[in-house]
Amino acid sequence: MRYRHLGNSGVQVSVIGVGCNRIGRTVDLEGAKAIVHRALDEGINFFDTADAYGATPGASETILGDALAGLWDRVVLGTKVRAKMGDGVNDQGASRYHIMNGVEASLRRLKTDHIDLYYIHSWDDETPIEETMRALQDLVSSGKVRYIGASNFASWQLACANDLAEMRGWSQFVVTQEEYHMLQRDLERDVIPYARYANIGIIPYFPLAGGLLTGKYQRGDAISPTRVPYISRFLHDRTFEILDRLRAFASRRERTVGDVAMAWLLSEPQVCSVISGATNADQISANAKGSEWELSAEDVQEVHAILEG
Repeated sequence: MRYRHLGNSGVQVSVIGVGCNRIGRTVDLEGAKAIVHRALDEGINFFDTADAYGATPGASETILGDALAGLWDRVVLGTKVRAKMGDGVNDQGASRYHIMNGVEASLRRLKTDHIDLYYIHSWDDETPIEETMRALQDLVSSGKVRYIGASNFASWQLACANDLAEMRGWSQFVVTQEEYHMLQRDLERDVIPYARYANIGIIPYFPLAGGLLTGKYQRGDAISPTRVPYISRFLHDRTFEILDRLRAFASRRERTVGDVAMAWLLSEPQVCSVISGATNADQISANAKGSEWELSAEDVQEVHAILEG
């Protein structure tokens, strides 16, 4: 397993991380324990969840807290705040009120005294960013949070938040977690250039495009948009033309398209870890193989040509 710095911080995380959004939904406690232990055996130390993940809000954190018992010194865990967690008017958002309530609830569910990486799950138009960043600074100062991150932020939002924090002497976002894969490259227009400038780490989610980049779906398959709504926007001829060329590229190297997808993301220096979900331990091992292959400069150019063609 390879490791990279978590953005501009000193801590290092495995280049493949475990997405825990299925824990508490399709994965129970025993399944979660198997996933955690296999990940550690594979050298994976980075786990990603959120307060809202699970069949009910908080379910993923609750089960993960039990699965990580006695293992906190071996992992770097990220969780998130912002989503709607109840019926109250203040049970969502990035206000100081909700953040402070949210972190205490997450700590209880995770059964720990600290959160390694605490994300704001998305920008909140109704809360001044100064209020949000001051609340996060207080959490870092108290020791309840070690590093802070953004998620689903535009480049101007990242710049606004971090410039304010720098001016006030507060902790800045060390990473941003964003949707990024071979079929969704909007990040390359502005977020990645800003991240390079500011040395903010990028943590891609949905790296395999909901299964499209694993070969799960083929041209001509009858795919119901209501059953798999995420991939419906990619179901057109150009996608399958790209997939055909990627399969040929991968086959010549005795690899899979999924291997190419992970290695391509990791060819971007600002990417510190790629978050990939799993429902069983064997999928963890398969994901871990994505850390073994580094694309050459020529490979990167060839893949770029495929994606642009």
